[in-house]
Formats: sequence, C-alpha cells, structure tokens
Amino acid sequence: MTVRSAGQSWALDIALAQGGFDALHPAAKGTMEQLGHDHTDFDKVFAQVKSGAMLPKAWAVVARQAQERAQHHEANGFPQTAADLYVRAAVMWGRAQYSVFDADDPRKARYRERCNHCVARLGELRGNRVRRVVLDFEGKHIHGLLHLPAGPVRDAPAVILGPGMDMIKEDYLHAAERYYTSRGMVALSIEGPGQGESRAAGLTVGLTNYERAVSRFIDHLADLEEVDASRIGMFGISMSGYWGLRAAATDPRLAALAAFEGVTGDFETIFNRAQPTFKNNYMYMAGYTDEDRFDTELAQRMPLGDLVAGITCPVLMGIGEFDELTPLDQALASYERVRAPKEMRVYENEFHPLGGVAAEVFRFGAEWVERALAGELSAAGRDVRHYVHADGRTTDGTAEPGWWR
Repeated sequence: MTVRSAGQSWALDIALAQGGFDALHPAAKGTMEQLGHDHTDFDKVFAQVKSGAMLPKAWAVVARQAQERAQHHEANGFPQTAADLYVRAAVMWGRAQYSVFDADDPRKARYRERCNHCVARLGELRGNRVRRVVLDFEGKHIHGLLHLPAGPVRDAPAVILGPGMDMIKEDYLHAAERYYTSRGMVALSIEGPGQGESRAAGLTVGLTNYERAVSRFIDHLADLEEVDASRIGMFGISMSGYWGLRAAATDPRLAALAAFEGVTGDFETIFNRAQPTFKNNYMYMAGYTDEDRFDTELAQRMPLGDLVAGITCPVLMGIGEFDELTPLDQALASYERVRAPKEMRVYENEFHPLGGVAAEVFRFGAEWVERALAGELSAAGRDVRHYVHADGRTTDGTAEPGWWR
C-alpha cells in the first residue's frame, strides 16, 4: 500500500459516506450501466456503503440476490430472463472480488468462483456463444471471454475489448452482445497481465508485456475460422486506451483502435495527484510493494512519448474535458504525435468515467471500429477533431475547449 493510500483512506471513507460512488467517480453510473450493472442493483449496493471496507460485502450481498433470481427463472423455464440476471450477478461478483486486494484472501477466490459460475450459466443459456479463453503466455496464462454472434459466422471482423485497470473481462458481457455480436462481429474481452484471473495466477504487468499479451490475443483470434485475420481491431477504455496505443504501435496486425479515457499523459497525475487508490491498485497489478522502486523502475518509464508515432492503423481518441487522470493538454499533445489516420473527441465537463455520455461513447466507439475495419476511415492524412458540448452541440474542426481561446 502506498503512503498516500494508507494515510488518506479516511478521506475516501468520508467521500463514500457523504457522496456515494459519485464522490469518487462523478456521474459514473452511466458507465457502470454500459458495463452490465442494472441501476437498481447499483443503488442497492451503495445504499449499504459508508466506507471502503463495506464494498466487498455490499457487492456480494446484491450479487447473491441477482444470482438467486436467475436460478429461479432458469428452473422455471425462462432462460433469457435468467441469462440477463446472470450477467448482472456476474459483474457484481466481479466487483466483489476486485474490492478484495489481498490475493491470498479466501473471499477473493470465492467471489471469483461465483463470477465464473454465473458466466458459465450465461454461456449455456446463450447457446455457447460466450466461451472462456485461457492462453499460454510467457510461462503463465492470460484469460479472456470469446463472444460470438448468433448463427453460423465465418471471416467476420473482430474486436478486442480491453478493460481499464479497475475492470475485468466480465465487465464487457453486456457491451459485447449489445454493440458487437448483434452486428455480426466477434468480440474477445480480455484480462491482460496484472488483471483479474491473469493476476490471480501470478502474472503481473510490466512496461511492455501488456502489448505482447494483446499480440497473443490477436494470434488466437486470427486462428479462428469465425474471424477475418485482416480485420481485428480494439476498443479500450482508461488504461486499455493506453495499452491499446502501445499495442497499435508495436503490432501492425491491429487494424483499428478506439481509445477512450486513455491515460496518455505524464503519469505523475494518475499516480501522485489523483485518488491514491489508483497507484495502490497499479502497484498490486505490477507486483510491487516498494513505492520508490515502483516509481523508478516502472512509473517514470510509462509515458508514451513518441511511441504513438509508429501507429499505422486508424485511431480514435476520446476524453473528458476534466479527466482527472490525464490533463487535457497532455492528451491533445499525445494525439498530435499520432501520424496515422486519426480522430479526436473531447467531451465538455466530463470526468474520467465519461459517465454522462457513456451510452453514446460505447455505441459510437463500436460503430467507429466497425467502419474502420471495413476500410472507410483509412484515408491518408485523415485528422478529424470535435469538441462535444454538454448542451448537444458539437464544434467541428477543433477539440480544444472554446474557453481556452
């Protein structure tokens, strides 16, 4: 645990008690709904939470309720109702296990077992269209969930769904079906080094192994008869926006990248100015207990710099005007370094979760990737910029806020 995390935990507890989840992540409920959380479940959870220590219990209690309801409907012959409830239960069991940071705590393993059980039932009820994927990777394993369209599919476009550092592969259960497989695309939601089951099995994240893991996932997709190997893209949010940019710069097989809320700045903000839980979590993901070593050996080497100049596929970047993890001027500077066909959207008054525009972002990002994989957004020199106003207007031709000028 970092010095700030240990010393300021009381402040986070007060924030949770007084403002609920919004105190930590403003307007994030919209994003959580895109990740499969029913808003009634979400409200039930945070009605019980007055401190961080209460989070695992609250998530587990409401997850159990959704799972029991799913089992009831399954037993009574209503499989699709049951499947929807299993999604809700799975993502809440996932939150419960995430909220336990001690890898050796037996509760973490129990909650993960419950999550896996719900996903298995969902896969069965959805006709085996949701399948676990476990791949060998550098002496350990990386994990994913393969999401397939209904009916026979061959040579379809595919998308890798990359979770942020606070997320797991199950967080895309809802979005994969709604935005990708319903459109005939294959989706693979992943847990790279440092995340979810990959981290639980001992695989930590380093400076470059996440992009190598993305390449390993591309290998897997390219070998599937359902997938056109020349049309594999990626949708990433938060840290997967960062990792996606690294992957696009190092593996030319990635044919499109939509990166929202990507951490593309100096990493001083996310690790030393933002909520201390971010750094605490990333140190756990990277396997560090010594904060000074973490800063020197990893954090200071993480900024993208000119690496993005090596990207050749179309890139979409989107960020909130007041993203608390990456200052907007730094995000725009990183965008300027991209030489590939590119597009930038800045959302007025939005913070890191992009919660106020989450439904739009998830749909637009999926449609953008679909069009990019069809070759529609690959014109040399393409540079499209938008400032998306909170009142519904959009200023085209610039991503800079008007008040800057």
